[in-house]
Amino acid sequence: MRVLGIDPGLRNMGWGVIEVNGSRLSHVANGVCKSGTGDLALRLVTLYDQLEDVIMEHGPTHAAVEQTFVNSDGAGTLKLGQARGVAMLVPARAGLPVGEYAPNTVKKAVVGVGHADKDQVAHMVKLQLPGVQLQGPDAADALAIAMCHAHHVQSADRVSDAIAKATA
Repeated sequence: MRVLGIDPGLRNMGWGVIEVNGSRLSHVANGVCKSGTGDLALRLVTLYDQLEDVIMEHGPTHAAVEQTFVNSDGAGTLKLGQARGVAMLVPARAGLPVGEYAPNTVKKAVVGVGHADKDQVAHMVKLQLPGVQLQGPDAADALAIAMCHAHHVQSADRVSDAIAKATA
């Protein structure tokens, strides 16, 4: 399984791709899609095109996107939601199943606590993916999202296998 994790953002959309082989995770690539400034519609197209290129280049089989949290800035939350729409649309159009995870779920899966800060997340990503060169905090978060998805898919597979054995 090859998982693309996406940390949605309008200005900077982090992405990270990992390879999953049993319980072993390995780094494939990571980076940040940048939209620049100006017209919102053109910025969203820029993110779409860059994310589509990531999928074409790295061939993920699954995708995972961080859920948006609502804050006091309604306009900012709405713009983030639009970027998140792009983050979900691109892999879905490529035929990938897309998982969604709350920020606290991602942090708990990777760090062990749901309220970890960005530095703790980056540190644990580096520990679990030896040799990774992070392309920034958004890319580190995206790799953490991919790792969270890998853990959840593996857990779901184990439960399905157990149920199948119990009913056989």
